[in-house]
Amino acid sequence: MSDVLHECPPGQGDDPVPPPSRSALDAEAVKVAYRRWAACYDTVFGGISGVGRRRAVEAVNALSGTRVLEVGVGTGLALPCYTQDKQITGIDLSGDMLARARERVQREHLTNVEGLLEMDAEETSFADASFDIAVAMFVASVVPHPRKLLCELKRVVRPGGHILFVNHFLAPNGVRGAVERGMARASRSLGWHPDFAMESLLPPDDLARARIQPVPPLGLFTLVTLDRT
Repeated sequence: MSDVLHECPPGQGDDPVPPPSRSALDAEAVKVAYRRWAACYDTVFGGISGVGRRRAVEAVNALSGTRVLEVGVGTGLALPCYTQDKQITGIDLSGDMLARARERVQREHLTNVEGLLEMDAEETSFADASFDIAVAMFVASVVPHPRKLLCELKRVVRPGGHILFVNHFLAPNGVRGAVERGMARASRSLGWHPDFAMESLLPPDDLARARIQPVPPLGLFTLVTLDRT
């Protein structure tokens, strides 16, 4: 039995401390939202999120290990950035986004992409310790239960491996924080939570040992690296 089951006992996949004003967002709402976004996602979000994706992939490329799980692979924007020695499996909840990712793989002859699968990131079908590295790009604020996502990534990444997140996190105060809290009411339409707090993803022990790096522009995104113990 996986040791992660001891780290994440039943019932602790849910957020014990949800972020302020967080609104409900379930898997079906995500699918509907990203069905709308699929055709224009690269244009609308490619530029905004590009630096964050590149930073995350650069970090992955610099790590040891070849088996990489990309969670929330979307249209495959990050796939061409991996080095050839990384063998990539991508998963996403949106079949519409995955269809575009598969087109990208064929178009750009990305031979190191081993599979693109429609799968719930909170409950994958992978065996324990299937990967050396898992990277979740702009996913933590999308899934219904971020702590459950974290537990699942701990399960599928081998001890000694690495888990990375690049995401937007709620500003604790100031004008940006107020705007993000105000936008929370539109979470279902957006397909993500503007008011997502880092504490909703990482329990105190993980938060204390994580490497946290702000990402341009203006630190709007953050790269979090967690070693799998």
